[in-house]
Amino acid sequence: MLFRTANLSQLAQFDEIIDVRTPAEFADDHIPGAINCPVLSNAERVTVGTLYTQVSPFEARKVGAALVAKNIAHHIETRFHAQPKSWKPLVYCWRGGQRSGAMSIILAQIGWAAHKLEGGYKTWRRDVLDKLENLPDRFNYRVICGATGSGKTRLLEALAAEGAQVLDLEGLARHRGSVLGGIPLQDQPSPRWFDTTLVQTLQGFDPAQPVFVEAESNKIGRIALPLALVNATHGGECLLLDTAREARIALLLEDYRHFTEAPDTLIERLQPLRPFHGAKKMAHWEHLINGGDFAALVAELLALHYDPTYLRSLGQHFSGLQRAQLISLQDTSAEAMRGIARELLASLQKDSGTRGASAHSNS
Repeated sequence: MLFRTANLSQLAQFDEIIDVRTPAEFADDHIPGAINCPVLSNAERVTVGTLYTQVSPFEARKVGAALVAKNIAHHIETRFHAQPKSWKPLVYCWRGGQRSGAMSIILAQIGWAAHKLEGGYKTWRRDVLDKLENLPDRFNYRVICGATGSGKTRLLEALAAEGAQVLDLEGLARHRGSVLGGIPLQDQPSPRWFDTTLVQTLQGFDPAQPVFVEAESNKIGRIALPLALVNATHGGECLLLDTAREARIALLLEDYRHFTEAPDTLIERLQPLRPFHGAKKMAHWEHLINGGDFAALVAELLALHYDPTYLRSLGQHFSGLQRAQLISLQDTSAEAMRGIARELLASLQKDSGTRGASAHSNS
């Protein structure tokens, strides 16, 4: 065997990480920073798999070997041709088997210090899941609570701009977390890729500093949050935004203005609310939409659906809500939010300094 193997702890030692799985597998999840150089395309893998099950493993291997050889040759002629002899690539496939083995052997025969990842992608995935069971408990969370449209996401953005540690779960999930929460022209990531980016984000935080996060349910769109993270945030200290109703309506009209240009889409997205509010109320909301009275629609959705649902959920799940710091807002502009963020961080720094001085004097 000409190639050598490596484990996850050695990733930083390589010049390039090469994922030889299909584009579909790569899109679902991959090691961050890896490039996709498939040895079988999506269609080719289906063809080989069909031959394996319906004809024979021998026939499948013959066809597969020819396809793999052709695709590796293409990558050498294009992606790898300019690499110097000192180039050190790490190659992986699904479980560290034939696909990565074929690529590694050929690269090693050329003279590059090719290594194959032990256990392949499955090893990476197990490591991500292990970290998701333990990483969330390392941090002290400040949970930003507040009814729909109160400016929670804007405050998170302001805190991040001021240098605070922010866990933007809706940003990672590419969804705002409600029946209308889909972001235009953006699909949600796969659950696996969400897990990977979540781990990468958590690993970048300093446990000695607080992490600000928005109060979320167990799911954001089709993304289920890891149980350990849900439990950890549910036990965090809470900040409760009390935002004026007019400001909330204005914020929502701004953030969801794409629906005002697509009323039929808005009506369709509201259909999951039919079992809760009935056909008569849905017909009334459709009338408001078709008449362009979106401010009235938002006001009714808040009063009849979002506020009761959100506040009920908060009381059930966030233990720190009764002790929450109340922040009253009349203005949710970026400038106003930056001011609130600076005040919050200054207060935290002052409290930290006071505790430090107290501990010093007691010692």
